[in-house]
Amino acid sequence: MADFNKGDVLAIGSDHGGFELKQSIIEHLKEQGVEVRDFGCYDSNSVDYPEIALKVTGAIKSGEAKLGILVCGTGIGMSIAANKVKGIRAAACSETFSAKYTRLHNDSNVLCLGGRVIGPGVALEMVDLFINTKYEGGRHDRRVSAVMDIENL
Repeated sequence: MADFNKGDVLAIGSDHGGFELKQSIIEHLKEQGVEVRDFGCYDSNSVDYPEIALKVTGAIKSGEAKLGILVCGTGIGMSIAANKVKGIRAAACSETFSAKYTRLHNDSNVLCLGGRVIGPGVALEMVDLFINTKYEGGRHDRRVSAVMDIENL
């Protein structure tokens, strides 16, 4: 399961619509001592979000990173792209309750945020909840397994 601990790596990426928010998140996480790997983009020039989503999810699949954060304009495009990758459970969230419960009940391993939808204050609270909330397991294991079984259809 994807519980995040001190020393684990967090993969992060954005397209141009999420670049500024991604930079704020990176600074915030580094201040907390979290090891962050930035998979782009590296400025506000237009890029295609599926390419970034593939890099971040690839780092999770390979074991290079434990969790990921993806940021685009709404968070939706990134979540769609990320969820195409086997083993990824990405959730587009725009408020703190969902950011917490997607880890607690769904064992999500990627948080997707909208740089044009939420401000940095709420986003940073969501990031903290996402990385600090442990998967509850138990009654949720059956459901998470059922979701993952869909990949084999």
